[in-house]
Amino acid sequence: MTWARVLQEVRQMRFEELYERRQQRTLTMAAAAEILGVTERTFRRWSGRYDTEGVEGLQDRRIGRVSGRAVPVDEALRMVTLYESQYTGWTVKHFHERWQQAHGGTRSYTWTKKTLQAAGHVARAPRRGAHRKKRPRKALPGMMLHQDGSTHEWVPGCQWDLIVTLDDATSEIYSAFFVEEEGTLSSLRGLREVIETQGLFSSLYTDRGSHYWYTEEAGGKVDKIRLTQVHRALQQLGVTLIPAYSPEARGRSERAFRTLQDRLPKELALAGITEMAAANRYLTERFLPQHNTRFMVGATEPGTAFIPWVGTTLAEILCVQEARVVANDNTVRYQGLSLQIPQDPHRFHYVKVTVRVHAYPDGTLAVFHGPRCLARYDAEGRLIETGQVQPARHGPTHGSSVPLIVDPRPTVRDSMSAHG
Repeated sequence: MTWARVLQEVRQMRFEELYERRQQRTLTMAAAAEILGVTERTFRRWSGRYDTEGVEGLQDRRIGRVSGRAVPVDEALRMVTLYESQYTGWTVKHFHERWQQAHGGTRSYTWTKKTLQAAGHVARAPRRGAHRKKRPRKALPGMMLHQDGSTHEWVPGCQWDLIVTLDDATSEIYSAFFVEEEGTLSSLRGLREVIETQGLFSSLYTDRGSHYWYTEEAGGKVDKIRLTQVHRALQQLGVTLIPAYSPEARGRSERAFRTLQDRLPKELALAGITEMAAANRYLTERFLPQHNTRFMVGATEPGTAFIPWVGTTLAEILCVQEARVVANDNTVRYQGLSLQIPQDPHRFHYVKVTVRVHAYPDGTLAVFHGPRCLARYDAEGRLIETGQVQPARHGPTHGSSVPLIVDPRPTVRDSMSAHG
């Protein structure tokens, strides 16, 4: 017996009792209606039906009738068949959006979810635990950004790292791209893309990966004195680097990655993409604009905390900078390469001089002596440019320059330490 029929049986028994008391004139009709929880007019109408039809007159005639608003069976079947044939494994929210955009669906999300659950294609979500209050968002865009990487099988058989930089205030993703392995250069590339398109921001919230922080032991406190290449570059730009000590502290970016890991592989598969270059183009040109439109939220206050970048040497800050001593043959050894310093009109040679090697995210290299660029090289160490004189460091207009602190270790791509 359904719950509706149980309630009807209870209502009938209570009505018959109150009707009997009304007939004995021990209870007024208004009082009987109030006890039953209906209006006096409804009690009078039920009494008339009970007098003429008996108990049958009290039956709720809506029970067992098909609702006039019910969705036709063939329409529900078409939707379920579409999910089975093309979108198996998609979340209901993702499928519902695609169904409306590409297939002309008009029904609500709730109806779609319940229909797919009834068909056995979607499991019912377990009851949620106790409520926890999440950290409030920053008030303005540019006050704090999150940067993190996610290793995942984005296309079948390929484990790539997705590097994402997003805003805490709006959840807008400013930069996202695939690389073979997350590290220093990928982090610097993401920062450069954000600063070139949006401007300088106030702070960056990250995990305790070794390309962001030095830690004495895995999962321990970060060393704020000894700087990594990323930390050094952010100090030169006047940006504060903030370490996270638990996955929950990075909840904003963790939730964004859960959405990306669910939606992006399905979109890439639907577009027939299997190579990284094509995946990066699709990510930038198609997926991110739609994703930001769907998931971006408005900031709590008007305005922005971004400051336009007016310097001309951003590339010389957002790169790996390491000190080297020039050998007797006027060459510099770096990462197994021998970088030959060409003839210089300013001095005969640089033997025994400490110079600075810059390694850029695109793989090219440069050798600097103080603010002067002595030469530039391709990824194989071949000379491509000489005599370029430009300052190596130029801080933002709103802050002073920061002394150069170079990572003493020779590695460019460093592995991740344990995440907090």
